[in-house]
Amino acid sequence: MSTISSIEWTERTWNPVVGCRKVSQGCKNCYAEVMARRLRAMGLAAYQQPFSTVRLLPERLSEPLKVKAPTLWFVNSMSDLFQKGVPDQFISRTLDTMRSAHWHTFQILTKRPERMREYFVGHEVPSRNVWLGTSVENIKQGVPRIAELAGVPAATRFLSIEPLLEDLGDLDLGGIHWVIVGGESGPRARPMKLAWVRSIQRQCKAQKVPFFFKQWGAWGADGVRRSKGANGRAFRGKEWNEMPQIA
Repeated sequence: MSTISSIEWTERTWNPVVGCRKVSQGCKNCYAEVMARRLRAMGLAAYQQPFSTVRLLPERLSEPLKVKAPTLWFVNSMSDLFQKGVPDQFISRTLDTMRSAHWHTFQILTKRPERMREYFVGHEVPSRNVWLGTSVENIKQGVPRIAELAGVPAATRFLSIEPLLEDLGDLDLGGIHWVIVGGESGPRARPMKLAWVRSIQRQCKAQKVPFFFKQWGAWGADGVRRSKGANGRAFRGKEWNEMPQIA
């Protein structure tokens, strides 16, 4: 099932895989797990099993081919294509759809870039319309993923630094083409500090990497807890809303 997305950096979501297992601190308050509970309550068949159960949905593989207008797609917003439980053959079938739907642009985000890198050692590198990304939330678990991603020979590599949980220090953005930063939402959200965001934005500017500020989430720039809508994005200047060039 594909849906129009409210995520600021994409247009539609496409989920040929659902379900995921937590691997790091960024997963603690997983928004997809919360959404899966809502969809289960609504009776959607794909979400009737526990969220930790990985389900392949081959009947959804053709969905992007049915949308004729060029679209920016977030692949597996409700899962991770490169997690254990998704066989290489299914990853290849998913990528085949992306190659066939060459008029679209696809964004694949993973917390497992080591498997992504291993997969592409023995498989064809994605087409130019496929962007590969990894999540980065902290120094210990997130920052090492950057080097793993940089080793994948893709045309566009990006970081989703959301939720940003601490100051990440100095970052080597060599081989990275786009950086997204955002705070955490929800009742258990952890706060994000303005200084952490500005540090990343400055480093992106210095290393000539497009920077996109997604949202503050549940905590504002002033450290006050509000609704996500009340905090908003806060930054609207061009330097906070950059995108990589779409092939």
